[in-house]
Amino acid sequence: MTLKLDSWLLEILACPNCGGDLRADEEAAELVCTGSCRYAYPVRDDIPVLLVDEARTPAP
Repeated sequence: MTLKLDSWLLEILACPNCGGDLRADEEAAELVCTGSCRYAYPVRDDIPVLLVDEARTPAP
């Protein structure tokens, strides 16, 4: 699946949990935090769902 997110959008989005930068994971259709929490937020219909309750937490 190819995410249709503009690069300028990724530059201004931040993780709502820790404030870290987000990177696109095309294969998983997620935005993954590169900050301290490493949460992964789903992208549905090309819209990032930046809700902590919807985020996948990293494996320990």
